[in-house]
Amino acid sequence: MLWRFRKRSKEEKRKSTKSRYFTLTMNLKLRLTILSFLQFFVWGAWLITMANFWFGTKHWDGTQFGAVFGTMGIASIFMPTITGIIADRWVNAERIFSALQILYGITLFVLPHTENPSSFYLVMLVAMCFYMPTIALANSISYTVLKNSNLDVVKDFPPIRVWGTIGFIVAMWVTNLTGNKSTEGQFYIGGIAAIILGIYALTLPKCPPQKLIDKSASIFEQLGLNAFKLFGNYKMALFFGFSMLLGAALQLTNAYGDVFLSEFSHFPKYADSFVVQRSTIVMSISQVSETLFILAIPFFLKRYGIKKVMLISMFAWVLRFAFFAYGTPEGYGVSLIILSCIVYGMAFDFFNISGSLFVETTTDKKIRSSAQGLFMMMTNGFGAYFGSNIAGWAIDKFFTHKFVNADELSTYLDTTPNNPTFLEILKKTFNSAVNADGTLSSAVMLRDWTNIWLAFAAYALVLAILFAVLFRHKHNPEDVSAVKH
Repeated sequence: MLWRFRKRSKEEKRKSTKSRYFTLTMNLKLRLTILSFLQFFVWGAWLITMANFWFGTKHWDGTQFGAVFGTMGIASIFMPTITGIIADRWVNAERIFSALQILYGITLFVLPHTENPSSFYLVMLVAMCFYMPTIALANSISYTVLKNSNLDVVKDFPPIRVWGTIGFIVAMWVTNLTGNKSTEGQFYIGGIAAIILGIYALTLPKCPPQKLIDKSASIFEQLGLNAFKLFGNYKMALFFGFSMLLGAALQLTNAYGDVFLSEFSHFPKYADSFVVQRSTIVMSISQVSETLFILAIPFFLKRYGIKKVMLISMFAWVLRFAFFAYGTPEGYGVSLIILSCIVYGMAFDFFNISGSLFVETTTDKKIRSSAQGLFMMMTNGFGAYFGSNIAGWAIDKFFTHKFVNADELSTYLDTTPNNPTFLEILKKTFNSAVNADGTLSSAVMLRDWTNIWLAFAAYALVLAILFAVLFRHKHNPEDVSAVKH
């Protein structure tokens, strides 16, 4: 009897220990899920809809908008790298993250009170200097917590990261449904959430600096700048180079996607369509698609490897832009818009998440936070900066049409000069009217979205072909599995 009691007691202890471990694991995952949700909520509240505030409310021009959107690129060139070095060497990652989020939230409150594009640009630059490094830091925090708990990063991180996309979607819906897609309210929504996130970050498990670098090491290594030596490796240099080039395409639909759909309101036959009125909700299909493709990443990575996964991403970008080029708010065109939003999930996730995991598996653990910062620098830094600025300039220079005659404008908008809706749009949207001789009282500028998206599609196609030829990488499933160690 005593032997049975002891055996039962040991079994109960094992079950109790297993139960406590399961509870602890689920608690950690939930806390990281909340982190991921809020991380992208504070961005999604305004990122997709800022163009409506810029063009629709402020009536500022496209070249300046490209520069403002490029502030994300400028900030990503140096801030993620600097904060990654600090997190590797001196300060807990969660503390840096907390401070940056709170400062970002405060700056968003200032942003709507700017009076002109120049001041808006400067304040946005400050906001992005605070926010952009938190993306890499959030990844590093999640990786550290999962590894310290002996969990599989490749298996457990994507389901956590998917809630970041859900947070982005929820923010978009909140902004649209509260009537703030063209108002300053979108920045207030993001600001409040960012301050809450900053406070919440202080409750996360501690992620102290690894301090794995010997004190007798060179100052170059002490500062973590040896991460830049990765550029001396052909494969890594090529990877970072293509990261920059593809990064130029990543933000284009974020910058112009919502305003593209909203500007169908210029066409009388589309003015009252659901796609126009709820453009942000339609665009959120892209983020819904993200949630599905994130969960598929472990399978694709282990089976096909980084090169094929990134190639899939690049060809998905070709389809994303091509479908947008021929999409319209009615009939067959709606299907193309929806298809474009669906392939976006594959285009975005397969590059960003797999790229981040690739860096994690191919760099020394002493510099991983710094290496993640370099990846961010190339994609959301140089890539986003050059992409946004060049796209803004090209759209204004080559893809914006000027109309001074009512007949020409009405033909372009597939209507007639005396259509009541057409005349109302002229007055309310463009502050123009038809003169007695058929000319317009003030010129109307319209963007040629079909050719804009086709140009972007051609760029992505060329990039995919070059990557297929130049990037040599032999797939080894064990490399992906090694991330958890």
